[in-house]
Amino acid sequence: MTNLELVLEEASDFKKSIDAISVLINEAEFIVDNNGLTLKATDPSQISMVDFLIKKESFKSYKLVEKTKIGLDLNHLAELVSRAKPKDELHLIVEEGNLKIILKGASKRTFSVPLIDISSMELPNPKISFDAELKIKADMFQDSLKDASLLSNHITLAIDDGTFVMYAESSKGSFRNELSKNDTALISLKSKGSLKATFPLDYLSNMMKGTSPNTEIMLWLKQDAPVKLQYDIGKANIIYYLAPRIEVE
Repeated sequence: MTNLELVLEEASDFKKSIDAISVLINEAEFIVDNNGLTLKATDPSQISMVDFLIKKESFKSYKLVEKTKIGLDLNHLAELVSRAKPKDELHLIVEEGNLKIILKGASKRTFSVPLIDISSMELPNPKISFDAELKIKADMFQDSLKDASLLSNHITLAIDDGTFVMYAESSKGSFRNELSKNDTALISLKSKGSLKATFPLDYLSNMMKGTSPNTEIMLWLKQDAPVKLQYDIGKANIIYYLAPRIEVE
């Protein structure tokens, strides 16, 4: 019996989405219901969380018998969807405990993989009253992460007198990048005051995997609190939360 059949016009955005999730999450469940296809999971260290959604309306076809859980090895899924050509149509079909991935383009290619049982609790989103919200171009943010990685394993994100500051310090030296409201890479900034929080660079870099240079990313910040990072991948939306590094005095 076929539990569901979902069709996306282009497989490329789904491929980017799985790459952006699997870089942090090894195994997880997709939930398919009347709202769309979602995934919410934490990484093995539980310092980051991903909240992913493709709305029902974004699919070319959306046939669903009942709410369905799709447990998968995400690294293996990433390998399979990486075989998609840029304009391939993607079909996702669940039947008899298997997920069929059909890529329709110059030919029709079908992969079938068994679903895995993943015992998972429903994860609430962190309840944080953020003090700053900003929108920035992805290429500028990624460049700052790369610059900081030359000197440190961590980067501090700060708001200082209406300026967004990214900096890193170590025995190797220091790096600092400042963006004011007059700089084109900083699209918008709202803040209740000055603040800062420090985060592991490798996690932030991995969270940017689904972006292109012109992607607009949203950041929410609070003093020494998790950062919330959000952007769109085509018709999909992805949100990350990352816990800060707390300095022990």
